[in-house]
Amino acid sequence: MGIDKKFNINIGNTKKGIKNLITDVPGVAVGHVTLDNGKIKTGVTAILPHEENIFKEKVMASSTVINGFGKSIGLVQIEELGNIETPIIMTNTLSVGTCTTGLIKYMLSQNEDIGTTTGTVNCTVVECNDGFLNDIRGLHVKEEHVFEAIENASDIFEEGSVGAGTGMSCYQLKGGIGSSSRVIPLDNKEYTIGSLVLSNFGLKPDLIVDGRKLGKEIKIKENELLEKGSIIIIIATDIPLSERQLKRVSKRASISLGRTGSFLGNGSGDISIAFTTANKIKHYEENDLINIGCINENKIDTIFRALVESVEESILSSMIHSKDTIGRDSNKRESILNYL
Repeated sequence: MGIDKKFNINIGNTKKGIKNLITDVPGVAVGHVTLDNGKIKTGVTAILPHEENIFKEKVMASSTVINGFGKSIGLVQIEELGNIETPIIMTNTLSVGTCTTGLIKYMLSQNEDIGTTTGTVNCTVVECNDGFLNDIRGLHVKEEHVFEAIENASDIFEEGSVGAGTGMSCYQLKGGIGSSSRVIPLDNKEYTIGSLVLSNFGLKPDLIVDGRKLGKEIKIKENELLEKGSIIIIIATDIPLSERQLKRVSKRASISLGRTGSFLGNGSGDISIAFTTANKIKHYEENDLINIGCINENKIDTIFRALVESVEESILSSMIHSKDTIGRDSNKRESILNYL
């Protein structure tokens, strides 16, 4: 997955994972529900940090709001407590509430203690606005789609115009779901850092593909020149990192956006969330003191470089795997494949 070699696009020099997907990080799984019928172009994507009960074994995490034009749920507690305790759900802007309720119901079904013998739950739900192609006012995403996306989660998944990415646009071409991974040697052992994006940002003239200013080669057919899009970036790794180090990693995703041509426009909701599966936080921890691993920060540049490469490739992969799409009111987004 990621970008096929046939396109002669090779982002960076760091070794890629076996599948070149975020799921190269052991235990991570991704599932979609795609709603693609006429003017309905939307869906749900679920990212599961590991295979066990995420509420009882939380993953250490952090986030960066690169530009805050967004309606995400759960970032406040991620920042305060430094962990994620539910699957991460992606959807469209007006379905955040529905997906949050669906995710709460899913978590309640898996954990009888939530809200009774223990506290409530901090759900993580993120969004982009697919209203150009999708009948977003129709509120077609339902609570049960959250359950289905989680049930569909696997280490092999589709990219492009699927799940939450069904109706998304990127650089005024077709965007969607994209993913990739990189492998890093540390202390004579290989570790993985992977990313998944929901791409819905950028203006066509700004598009850069592996250094090629492709956007300037494409004829502009629209008068719209205001940046109104968004991107959600999910970063996963099995490298032991502290919350502060995860914050540093999540910040570097902005470099990847710039490499593809973004200037982080006023109306763009650009958010990155990073977690590590190496440091799990038990909900019912019995010890007063616990040991948390982290990287020697003199070595962290290798992670920064790999992350920047992975996110850049994920953005381009989201476009390369997407198809020509006609949505509501005959609005159209072309695939980048028409121009490569």
